[in-house]
Amino acid sequence: MAMSPKNIMGKLDTALEQDNVINSYLDKIEKKTNVKKRYIVIGLGGFIGLWLASGYLASFICNLIGFLYPAYKSVKAIESVNKDDDTAWLMYWVVFATFSVAEFFSDILLSWFPFYFLGKCIFLLWCMAPVSWNGSNTLYNKFIRPFILRNESKIDNVLSNVTKGAKDLVDQATKDAHSSFVDTAADMASEAVKEGLKKDE
Repeated sequence: MAMSPKNIMGKLDTALEQDNVINSYLDKIEKKTNVKKRYIVIGLGGFIGLWLASGYLASFICNLIGFLYPAYKSVKAIESVNKDDDTAWLMYWVVFATFSVAEFFSDILLSWFPFYFLGKCIFLLWCMAPVSWNGSNTLYNKFIRPFILRNESKIDNVLSNVTKGAKDLVDQATKDAHSSFVDTAADMASEAVKEGLKKDE
């Protein structure tokens, strides 16, 4: 069911009445400018949208939007008793990571498209939207989860081999460093003894 503009404005007004740091700043701005909070937020959203479409640092701003709010909500979810929100934010981070890896390989081509960062930001906002049909839920359940379940044993084997290889490499490097340190310390001690004997003669 599509949301009407009236419903969206009602939800925005409800969100702007909650007691939090951002709304306290918006209250101060509203009192000084005599402009309603809803119009300040809409104007700021429009400005950010235009900036993402054509502005400098659009990639940075888009990634900031896709990271800051979800990171804050994830911390709140971890600290809450309810575990349903943990699952929702874990799905967001899985989708975010998958998108980031895919974007790494296609960024050279995609960044040349006009409005790419605006589209990316809209995509990330859809992924974090507080609705049951948000992007994280949809993409995770339709694509990522089935892929992982189909290939779970293969992925586990690869990860196990990589982990074992990395552990062996670290163990060997530690052993070599320890051996080198002992040899260097022995050489320095030997040189110090020789120097001491020369002084005594």
